[in-house]
Amino acid sequence: MMETGEPVESILPRMAAANAYLGADAVALAMAGGTPVVLTGRVADPSLFVGPMLDAFRWSYDDYALLSQASVAGHLLECAGQVTGGYFADPGVKDVPGLARLGFPFADVYSNGKVEISKIDDAGGRVDAHTCSEQLLYEVGDPTAYVTPDCVLDMSGVSLIEIAPDRVQVDGASAKPRTATYKVSVGYFDGYLGEGEISYGGPNAVARARLAGEVVRERLELRGFDYDDLRTDLIGLDSLHGPGEGRPEPYEIRLRVAGRSTSCNAAEAIGWEVGALYTNGPSGGAGDYANVREILAVQSVLLPRELVRPHVETVRPT
Repeated sequence: MMETGEPVESILPRMAAANAYLGADAVALAMAGGTPVVLTGRVADPSLFVGPMLDAFRWSYDDYALLSQASVAGHLLECAGQVTGGYFADPGVKDVPGLARLGFPFADVYSNGKVEISKIDDAGGRVDAHTCSEQLLYEVGDPTAYVTPDCVLDMSGVSLIEIAPDRVQVDGASAKPRTATYKVSVGYFDGYLGEGEISYGGPNAVARARLAGEVVRERLELRGFDYDDLRTDLIGLDSLHGPGEGRPEPYEIRLRVAGRSTSCNAAEAIGWEVGALYTNGPSGGAGDYANVREILAVQSVLLPRELVRPHVETVRPT
């Protein structure tokens, strides 16, 4: 498995699903008969856009100059509003007009591979080199070798030119041939997650929340529960970036205790102990919350392409 290096056989008894990231060729195959709507299983995000381009322009699936431009267009569009200002806005730093009316983007793509990203005029948001740059690098480990089922995309030479308000021309992508494998996401059952939350406010709120977390940990230990992982976070202080020096103490804080266990009872106990803090813990706790759920974890493996056979079924209206 790509994340751990362990053999996939170690999780097979607990496996719930396995889905290969298919490419644009499967989408184009489904569209070949003039099908207006295509429903897919797992398909790589850019490939959902590359497929219609293959079908519309009758491009060769081995023309990597065109595939690279198509894949960049798909990558920019795949998260919808992110390229028009969603997940981008930062008041006073990166302002986005009309965020409540955020318009989704579209791409004008030409048969020669020319790509322009834009949005409709009366929608909120913005499309410029800044929004496109952030989305271009989104979820990309190596910009020179972004592996998709269709090609190994090189974004390092991409240029983003603002040719009109809210319109960006995208050029300069290149690609190497696609790999001989598909990435496969394997979902498997991996125990239970239990969590509990409670809020503290006013003077000394942080100290009371820390004490509450210590009480919960000690209570769970006294009751003999085992956890693969157990953590306490102070939401509003250290839950995102961890402990740090020099941070101002907030007036209100929310304690979160969460743990993973193979035992559902152990997972449930976390919420019970957090709820008990109302009367058995530090002063001023309120707004408790508890939840338990079964964990469906994911690992990734690479599977030879010849072992994956896409199947297309066309349903005609009756």
